Amino acid sequence: MKRQQALGLKLKMSYAAMQQGLIDGIHNGMEAVLVLTTVGALIGTWIAGGIVPSIIYYGLSVMSPQIFLFAAFFICAITSLATGTSFGTAGTAGVAMMGIGHSFGIPLPLVAGAVISGAYVGDKMSPLSDTTVMTASLCRVSLVDHIRSMLWVSGPAAIIASLLFLVVGFFYIGDSVDTQRTQIAMEALKGHFTINLWLLLPAVIVIGLLTRRYPAIPVITFGAVMGSLCAWLAQDIAPIDALRTAYVGNAMQSDVEFLNTLLNRGGMESMLGVVALILFALGLGGLMERIGVLQTISNGFLRWANNPGRLTVSTMLSAFFGNFFGGAAYVSVITGSTITENSYDEQGVDRRVLSRNVEAGGTITTPMVPWTDGGVFMATTLGVSTLTYLPFLWYHMLVIVLTVVYGYANIAIWRTTPTDANESNAAMATS
Repeated sequence: MKRQQALGLKLKMSYAAMQQGLIDGIHNGMEAVLVLTTVGALIGTWIAGGIVPSIIYYGLSVMSPQIFLFAAFFICAITSLATGTSFGTAGTAGVAMMGIGHSFGIPLPLVAGAVISGAYVGDKMSPLSDTTVMTASLCRVSLVDHIRSMLWVSGPAAIIASLLFLVVGFFYIGDSVDTQRTQIAMEALKGHFTINLWLLLPAVIVIGLLTRRYPAIPVITFGAVMGSLCAWLAQDIAPIDALRTAYVGNAMQSDVEFLNTLLNRGGMESMLGVVALILFALGLGGLMERIGVLQTISNGFLRWANNPGRLTVSTMLSAFFGNFFGGAAYVSVITGSTITENSYDEQGVDRRVLSRNVEAGGTITTPMVPWTDGGVFMATTLGVSTLTYLPFLWYHMLVIVLTVVYGYANIAIWRTTPTDANESNAAMATS
């Protein structure tokens, strides 16, 4: 960060202005920081309260190993579409899917790929998602039109990804699964937790409240409170200790090693390192935007973008730079939309294409970069490093490839008349 400060001073920019850029960058991502903290509390209390162990237990009892990857992708996709949050999906359904998959003997990076792929279907497509709403707003496109535009790419990508997970399940997992390990895991769960169907109720309530568009932070906090109550009433943990799990997470010891690894986690304390890294990345991104580094990098691509294919690639790269240098999906959405929007008007390309390309280069690539908020959160929550699960983010890769193909093949590239483009530029000049 000192190099960026030195560059700013060389450009005769005051220290106060650079500091404000750093503060603005952090401010833009504070909602993600708060969500991270509350999700950490949720994971800790839901494990201690037996909610996650109950989901794992009943999932093991009814789910076939061969269709598990498909089911994990589908369940996380439905959950994220209903709630609009990839973090909340990974922290609840995702953690449970990791436990079920490990007990089936499925490699954890593969399970994480299915979980994250499903979680980002909703993060990208749900009308409840903050990045979806933010992208539509910045690109000046109605939310419904934005989602319809993304369906052209996300629909085929989700179908193909689900089929890939299904095929891998039948042809790879079918011959190698260890069913005895499943029984050992179920017995260990029953030995350390009270397992009951009513313990699934907090998960149903939280998902239901998020579906009804209640704010994510208070809903997740309420879910953590319910988890503490379950730890006290169902698991016979002292009230103070039940509350402490919201901060320090769950602690247990069993004869099954993977349960020790999976269920000894959570709590706001576990997110402190993640929060520190994200704050640093957000501040760096804001500083680089203030001194013009991101603008300079992107301008080179804009001079090259003289057709819809190149325009698509330049928008995606501009959004990706927001992730790579800014460390957050919020930054990527801002850089992708604001840096390239004039080129769409000048070339007579509808802004629905702009909003779709911003999501493909920004939201989708967030968990693919190890130091972004999404990358750090997914690695910390699921216990698998970013570079390890990266090859299995099939939905993400398909969205990226299909978006580029659509751009060069002129598929779903809607046009505006020169008059519409001029009016758009005039409106921007007066705003």
